Amino acid sequence: MTPQETLTRVAAEAKDALARAGSTADIDSVDVEYLGRKGQLTGLLRLVGSLAPEERPVFGQSVNAHKDEITEAMAAKRAELAATERIARLAADAVDVTLPGKGHWVGGWHPITRQMQAVKTALISMGYSFAEYPDIEHYHYNFETLNYPPDHPAFDEQMSFYIDDNHLLRTQTTAFQAHVMEARKPPIRAATIGKCYRYEAVDATHSHTFHQVDLLAVDEGLTLADLKGTFAHLVRILFGEVEIRFRPDFFPFVEPGVEVAIRWGDRWLELGGAGMVHPNILESMGIDSERYTGFAWGLGVDRMPMAKYGIDDIRLFVENDLRFLRQF
Repeated sequence: MTPQETLTRVAAEAKDALARAGSTADIDSVDVEYLGRKGQLTGLLRLVGSLAPEERPVFGQSVNAHKDEITEAMAAKRAELAATERIARLAADAVDVTLPGKGHWVGGWHPITRQMQAVKTALISMGYSFAEYPDIEHYHYNFETLNYPPDHPAFDEQMSFYIDDNHLLRTQTTAFQAHVMEARKPPIRAATIGKCYRYEAVDATHSHTFHQVDLLAVDEGLTLADLKGTFAHLVRILFGEVEIRFRPDFFPFVEPGVEVAIRWGDRWLELGGAGMVHPNILESMGIDSERYTGFAWGLGVDRMPMAKYGIDDIRLFVENDLRFLRQF
């Protein structure tokens, strides 16, 4: 087969392959196969040296003419197929705006966080300032400044998580009282809210970690009636019109002391302890107990949403079960 016949055959094969190309990827293959650096048509130029001198220009021009023709046809076919493929991609990516949207669940406040914020908002509206205090507390602030003598029987009930001989995870946020009275003098309207820790068996109503809000008010002429009125107003904000109950109780840091509770349904829900600040504590902080009196409370926050939402197991708050959390 002469070089010219070979050229005619290869050119015909290239045109046929181009005609059968169904995608831009197929055209790329034809381009490489016939027009690339090692393509069949390009390779025919190497035959020029084997021809008679008078045939060389004619053959070379013929090869280039076929290459130009195929290149032009290839560009037209590529543009056509690219437009078709672009339309197909747009159709595949199209969004039917008439379809209903897909709902996405987003996070929200944890019920404990929600309750803590509600308590803070209520007490701030009543004139109390909030501050945060350390979870790791010094023994002095956790016990000694709260009128606990070293041999006090309450220590038997305060099984605690000690960090070292002098530091422990606070067993109550009441430890904030001395911090406040060291830095400020009466009149005082202060509160704090946060976690407390006690070495306690975990069950449906008890946990080793719980949340507490503590309040301290010190001024001239404060009485137990002021404590009761403040507590009643807070409960009214948080729970509506509910009955409250004060029963005598003992806490080393108050005198007298009371247990505070609210009626919820057909039962009483104990929220914590309260009372008038013990004169020993006021005197130890350099506050004249003959001139000033104060009241304080420590209320369990976790029990509030338990009552509000009918939750019967405190462990649900920390198990991170989405079936539970999505309700809030």
